[in-house]
Amino acid sequence: MSLDDLTDDVEAAYSALDGELSVSLDRESRNELAMLLAAFDPDDSDELVRRAIHLLFQSAVETGNLDFHLRGTYDVTYDEYLSGMTFEEMTGANQFPQRDDERRYQF
Repeated sequence: MSLDDLTDDVEAAYSALDGELSVSLDRESRNELAMLLAAFDPDDSDELVRRAIHLLFQSAVETGNLDFHLRGTYDVTYDEYLSGMTFEEMTGANQFPQRDDERRYQF
């Protein structure tokens, strides 16, 4: 897969999230959410879900976990996604023809 595939998948996922997002919680998650609601006292539980998404995303970016998964699936990093170009495109490495090592020293 490529940078274009990643961009298409992100746009498709973004448009799929337009509707109301409902999440079913298991017992442990419900208990943890209740504790966080009591401790942080937000206006509603949706605010905590938004905070959790931001925290998970930030953690995944900072630890390199997001890049690991993006590289495995799409062969790009988050920085490449943000710039809209792969590293090879940025450095111009893919502009030169491939070397033929077998004929390299033949004249």
